[in-house]
Amino acid sequence: MLVKVLVKRHFKMEKLDEVIALLKKFRSDALDQPGYVCGETLIADGEPEKLMVISTWQSIEDWNNWKASKTRIENDAMLKIFQEQPTEYTVYRLGSSSN
Repeated sequence: MLVKVLVKRHFKMEKLDEVIALLKKFRSDALDQPGYVCGETLIADGEPEKLMVISTWQSIEDWNNWKASKTRIENDAMLKIFQEQPTEYTVYRLGSSSN
């Protein structure tokens, strides 16, 4: 079952150019991962330091494999140095089934 993963981050305002470059690299790395479908980056209106990445995965297992991968952990560590607050993750299943 498809899942959407919402990843919310709040960055230091003066580091947004570096953050955007890292997020582009991050998405490029995700493209090669089994189960990755697509992703988008949203910037809060009037608060450009607040970003949310929404990615779609074929299954929760695919997302969990990517989340635990060495590449993603390394990328995440690079982003954390620019963050004001901890990352928030929320996973949603597509559809109305509770299974």
